[in-house]
Amino acid sequence: MVERIARATGIRQFSLLEVAAGSGTVPEIVRRKLERRGIELHVTLLDRMSSHLPSRTRGLVADALALPFADDTFDLVSCNLFAHHLAPSQLLEFVQESLRVSRRALLINDLIRHRLHLALVYASYPLMGSKVAWLDGLTSVRRAYVPEEMRGMIAPALAAQIPLEIRRNYLFRMGVIVWKKNVVR
Repeated sequence: MVERIARATGIRQFSLLEVAAGSGTVPEIVRRKLERRGIELHVTLLDRMSSHLPSRTRGLVADALALPFADDTFDLVSCNLFAHHLAPSQLLEFVQESLRVSRRALLINDLIRHRLHLALVYASYPLMGSKVAWLDGLTSVRRAYVPEEMRGMIAPALAAQIPLEIRRNYLFRMGVIVWKKNVVR
């Protein structure tokens, strides 16, 4: 999704706030891959628990629904596998708050609820090292949204000029880009 933003805007350097970042593994992998493609990503991690964040990186403890930043602080705000933890009203709060602190777009990478996805999680039980992780997987798939629900929740809350892109990705994932209305695409 960051590459899509780079192509659309012509910008090759971005500041990114990763919300519900946990260990920060995913944004670090993305940062390294983008670096090889000539896109520079400066990542700030945010999580609600300091124990989730790695000690050696830029990380902040805060509430995802009340981000402690001024308007337009980051080029991009991103979350990975977080949206399904939010009730619909909380998801709208998160989208609005993320757009407030973002200059360009909000990026959401999340699961898609599907019967086959749930079956895959059940089938993974013998491979899982932890029953807690397996139960978390079941809960996450059950709580996940489908792209149509995501669009139905987010689009009505946005100003008419704010484009929303939702793409289905491999293995029951969706990528959502909520553009700021003033961004050249």
